[in-house]
Amino acid sequence: MKRMIILALAVLSIVAFLATAYADVRVRGYYRSNGTYVAPHYRSDPDGSCWNNWSTYPNVNPYTGRRGYKKCW
Repeated sequence: MKRMIILALAVLSIVAFLATAYADVRVRGYYRSNGTYVAPHYRSDPDGSCWNNWSTYPNVNPYTGRRGYKKCW
């Protein structure tokens, strides 16, 4: 019984992590101070974690297909 509870908690933890790790936010288009227009785009949810950003290695941006290059360590 104890084993099943530990397994259930582990699965729940993984599901909770994956739900937050791949949250994305749509950014509206805007003009920079120098007049350059930045088109609307998506970015990973700003949560303070380095590991679930699309720019972090080895994550892949699902919209562009680019692999992350930054390291958290």
